Amino acid sequence: MRIGIIGGGLMGLALAQRLGASAHAVTVFERASQVGGLATWHDFGRFTWDRFYHVILPSDAPLIRFVGDIGLGSELRWAATKTGYYVDHAFYGLSNNLEFLKFPPLSLWSKFRLALTILYCARISDWRSLEKVRVEDWLIRTSGRTTFEKFWRPLLLAKLGANYRRVSAVFIWSYIKRLFSAREGSAKKEHMGHVRGGYKTVFERLQSLIGAQGGSIRLGVEVERVSAGPGAGMRVRVDGKVESFDKVIFTGPVNVLRQVADAGLVAISESGRDVEYLGVICVVLATRKPFTPYYILNIGDERIPFTGVIGMSTIVDPEETGGLHVTYLPKYVLSDDPLLRAPDSEIHTRFLAGLREMYPGLDLDDIDSIHINRAVKVQPLQVIDYSTIVPQPRTRHADFYVLNTAQFVNNTLNNNEVIRAVNRFFVDCGSQFESRAVAPAAAASPTPAFH
Repeated sequence: MRIGIIGGGLMGLALAQRLGASAHAVTVFERASQVGGLATWHDFGRFTWDRFYHVILPSDAPLIRFVGDIGLGSELRWAATKTGYYVDHAFYGLSNNLEFLKFPPLSLWSKFRLALTILYCARISDWRSLEKVRVEDWLIRTSGRTTFEKFWRPLLLAKLGANYRRVSAVFIWSYIKRLFSAREGSAKKEHMGHVRGGYKTVFERLQSLIGAQGGSIRLGVEVERVSAGPGAGMRVRVDGKVESFDKVIFTGPVNVLRQVADAGLVAISESGRDVEYLGVICVVLATRKPFTPYYILNIGDERIPFTGVIGMSTIVDPEETGGLHVTYLPKYVLSDDPLLRAPDSEIHTRFLAGLREMYPGLDLDDIDSIHINRAVKVQPLQVIDYSTIVPQPRTRHADFYVLNTAQFVNNTLNNNEVIRAVNRFFVDCGSQFESRAVAPAAAASPTPAFH
């Protein structure tokens, strides 16, 4: 079959590689100048690395299997990592039980309740009841008000600002459940991994495989319209030219789907409430000396202008990054926040002042370069009853499919969930790609959109 895939992120390329391996002729359309979407890479001058920070956890079975399937299993690298907490102008380790017990801001009783909350949260399997409870109310009930005020509230403010008051408990559940799985063995040591060379290695391998299969990836193109073909199949208008395909898979966001898909192709159920998105401003430091011993340094001080400090070089050998140490400073805001559109000079000044507040002895000569990256829509704000307000696309044509990340209603957005969704797509729809026979559009029943 001739198959068109709209979107050249990890989801689109994973689909293309799987379909190409079954001898289909696949064409991927991507508006950006390089593939990857949020997982793409950035030229930092002396080295190339991920534009935003990504990590692989030992529990990321679908992603680890995928990396192996495309021939990069030997390039996986694992490292023991540490977690820290910054509060009251001091740094505290929270990587093991002893450090947790010594954590000064909380009393022994508060630590006990906090530990029970984390253990309880990591074992909850039914997330739907959490969707109806505000995260603030749930954490106060489980951890106590003192623990909430001293530990959880500063973290929520750093991550969400005042918006945390509208967010459901699913937010903290999905966050804890994923990070808790980074701890392995009886010693409960944290382990995190990456593919040598970063996600650029992954995307270059996917591009190579797709090309060897006879597929093509078109970059810098604009998909203007997707419509049904005469009788069966699909038509895609790209930069004014119409091309025909047996099937089309759309992997972009729902707002783009509304713009490009003919009305007869898809029905989108609307709740009347708009989905709000978080964007991110991510300042990246390339330094000559290690900046932090922690992979994740959580910040419990709302005066600091960034959400946390991500020490990528605690898991990535500096030989992969030009002999420099890479540190990410993310700040999450609503997608309509003016800060997302502030000039780089303003971001630079704010974040540097925050660094000086945390690290008074900071030597600017140790910084080789500073880079500022932004993304307007990173993940949805998981408000109360979020799953009921997400637009639910259902395709009306047997040859048109929708698969995107908008429907990750009970998970944090990460590459493991992307690959899990691709795997589920082939379980549910793989048989429809096994034959050239195509059912007439008039006989097609609504096909669920797979997310």
